[in-house]
Amino acid sequence: MADNQDMSDQVDGAADQTTGLLAPSQFDVEVKLIDPNSPLYAAESFEQLGLSPEILKGVYKLNFRAPSKIQARALPLLLGNPPVNMIGQSQSGTGKTAAFSLNILSRLDLSTEQAQKTPQALVLAPTRELARQIIGVIQALGEFIPNLKVSAAIPADTGARATAVEGQVVVGTPGTTMDMIKKRILNPSQLKTLVLDEADNMLDLAGMGEQCMRLKMLLPKTIQIVLFSATYADKVKDFAAKFAPTANELTLKEEELTVEGIKQMYMDCASEENKYEVLVKLYGLMTIGSSVIFVKRRDTAARIEQRMIQDGHVVVSLTGAYEGSVRDQIIDAFRSGKAKVLITTNVLARGIDVSTVNLVINYDVPDDGGRPPKADPQTYLHRIGRTGRYGRVGAAITFIHDRTSYNIMNEIAVHFGVQPVRIDTSDWDLVEDTLSRILKSKAAAADFKPERADAMP
Repeated sequence: MADNQDMSDQVDGAADQTTGLLAPSQFDVEVKLIDPNSPLYAAESFEQLGLSPEILKGVYKLNFRAPSKIQARALPLLLGNPPVNMIGQSQSGTGKTAAFSLNILSRLDLSTEQAQKTPQALVLAPTRELARQIIGVIQALGEFIPNLKVSAAIPADTGARATAVEGQVVVGTPGTTMDMIKKRILNPSQLKTLVLDEADNMLDLAGMGEQCMRLKMLLPKTIQIVLFSATYADKVKDFAAKFAPTANELTLKEEELTVEGIKQMYMDCASEENKYEVLVKLYGLMTIGSSVIFVKRRDTAARIEQRMIQDGHVVVSLTGAYEGSVRDQIIDAFRSGKAKVLITTNVLARGIDVSTVNLVINYDVPDDGGRPPKADPQTYLHRIGRTGRYGRVGAAITFIHDRTSYNIMNEIAVHFGVQPVRIDTSDWDLVEDTLSRILKSKAAAADFKPERADAMP
């Protein structure tokens, strides 16, 4: 079964008209217990949670000194016995990945050689890029656990042969994971924990929510289910209630989620063609950290990449059109800093975290794909959320080239109560000075070190 990661041949990712949420600077966590008589407390330290010395070593090596607010509330409930399901509204930047990873690691049985070869936890993500990112987090936290193995269940390249999965933790996409179970490559009989990350994103991608439900039917009935979603619209609530019944619920207060910390701007372009000319001039300013250029269509990404390479620039593009190993190579090059500029579609708008990104360009304004097109605030927020991570300052620039794109940008501004700054492209010295002052601020310093566990995807 193929993973349905794209809505069409050219447009990657899906529009969603629910309210967009971005990582907050300050927030409270509301908790709804399935058993109102259960004790509820917030952990003030990781030591309080009864984590093993090996897991604590991983926590300390990552310089996590105290749980984030979502972890402080979630982990005591997740780690309890007997295990109870959990539904959480939380997005990248709040520490959710570390939260469910610590729960997974704490429940592993590595006491025998057979147990070490048996999958015991499964994490489902909407894209291979997010799955690989989650694998990195689990491996980092579990670095000091002897014999720990984390395996991937993601689409293989055409012609590649899959081998039996022996990792105790498996992270993958729904369709590929189901295929591996049906082909007896992945044995689900001993799974204790199932995590569904970015549930709202999965529901936006055609058929992926149904895949998750069918896959769940193949797993042990006693499995602990943990579901996280960045947004919590009615369709997500309905799905979550079916997927993770009898669950404790954690919710961030929506009114306290903001877009502060990201300097939002827009540039007037004379025409569609002039957008490329402005981009080329702007490219010369992209010398600090890394930059992401978001376009709507795959062919646009390919065309811009080809033209910029012909003009002597070094860029890479990543869309759903590439096979798995090529996508892995591209995102790894971008993460490592070998490639500083990435052109991509909405396939990378959500969940992916690259800490060096401090400039996002909306080459195409995010719309819902309708006729006439309407603003897509959800996609806008998730796009610009690739920058300004964990206390750093970031910048987001949207290209405007006609009345339609201007109206869409204005709708987004009104929706979130922000006033993007107009950058005059007639004075490039001023453009360079403006961006330089933003990106060189002390909050964007390269030697930033996280002191809290929310400084992780």
